[in-house]
Amino acid sequence: MGEQIRLARLRRKYSVKLIAERAGISRATLWKVEKGDAGVAIGIYAKVLAAIGLPEDITLLAKDDALGHFLQDAELLEKGRRK
Repeated sequence: MGEQIRLARLRRKYSVKLIAERAGISRATLWKVEKGDAGVAIGIYAKVLAAIGLPEDITLLAKDDALGHFLQDAELLEKGRRK
């Protein structure tokens, strides 16, 4: 995820300094985000995405849960057979 955020920032030609200021974080924290540091709070990732102009992207995490849908559908089909 960090690499995708970094690439989005670079494609827009935004500096680390600009995005850190917009997000209200230090440049060091932004570097951690872009490295995918697991110690960075999810709220910081949301702030960075908003600063880049992608605030809605945080809602896309785990959106395409193929395994979850498969398991749910299998359970629904099994319940239908029990009737």
